[in-house]
Amino acid sequence: MFPLGRCRTGLKGREKKGEETLRDEYPDWALGNFSGYLAADEVYDGPFCVLTVVDSQRQRRLAYEVLDRDPEKEDIRRFFTRVALMLGDRALRVHGVTTDGSALYPEAIAEIFPGAAHQVCEFHVIKEITHDILTAVAKIRKALHAQIPKLGRGRPGPGQKKLAEQAQRMRERIGELFSNRHLFVRHGLRKAEQQKMTRISRGHGDLRALRGLMDQVYTLFDRRCRTETALGKLAQLRSGLSRFEHLGKVLSKLHSPNLDKALAFLDDKMLEATSNSAERANRRYRKMQKSIYRVRTHTSITHRIALDMLRDRDIEYRPIVITALRKARVTDRLADALYPD
Repeated sequence: MFPLGRCRTGLKGREKKGEETLRDEYPDWALGNFSGYLAADEVYDGPFCVLTVVDSQRQRRLAYEVLDRDPEKEDIRRFFTRVALMLGDRALRVHGVTTDGSALYPEAIAEIFPGAAHQVCEFHVIKEITHDILTAVAKIRKALHAQIPKLGRGRPGPGQKKLAEQAQRMRERIGELFSNRHLFVRHGLRKAEQQKMTRISRGHGDLRALRGLMDQVYTLFDRRCRTETALGKLAQLRSGLSRFEHLGKVLSKLHSPNLDKALAFLDDKMLEATSNSAERANRRYRKMQKSIYRVRTHTSITHRIALDMLRDRDIEYRPIVITALRKARVTDRLADALYPD
């Protein structure tokens, strides 16, 4: 059925050579002009987990590791130790590390990179808080829905007309709250949106307070502040949460220590507030996996990522190669025109 053998596109010797090149030659290029700031993240693909460390300023992947299980703290410690040895051989020092809010990283960063600032990704922290705010708004909508007057089936009688109108108004308000729930978490409202926000929250202090709470959260991440100032604002915000005793569990993320760590970037302009540089590599990996369905073994994933990192290294020389090829093509055409066979 396969007279020439089964096609094995991609399983070429270059993949193994690429991994060797990545181990021997790639670090010298990747660590050229090292910024001193790292971003680390993990991506899950079925039973596999890929750990990645990136130079967050230079946007260069430095190291990776493929695990055939979920990572543990010891795996992160071993992975960071390998990165530290690679940096130590070149007398390079880490000033800051940006990660998501996972509990896998803090101990390893404090042990392997002593003195380095640990920044928790601002995007992940705000995402958790906005989820809490929207959950609180949903809880308020549910409470309003329970207050709708109960009416029998059919048309309302003469004595129930006012109750029916009241129930209709409450349903419309609940529907408007649902369709405009994004206004409670949007960063920076336009004038028309502020007016709409005032209208839909009229008569309900909790709704106005939740919007004000979200505004206070956004002011914490203002680059014009220092970390100490932002932590003071955060302490005042947390002390004001006593007004929301009935929503205490819903707003629990505002007491998370990750929120304090997400403000470390305010004292260091070079420290990235988000781990987007590492997540960009993860998105590239997922895109690769969508187009190559058979890359689902530990060996094939390892080799593919190695080749992809080598492409990052060689992309700087691609315009030079393309220009040389175009010049050679033009020269060949001129030679054919001047000296036809």
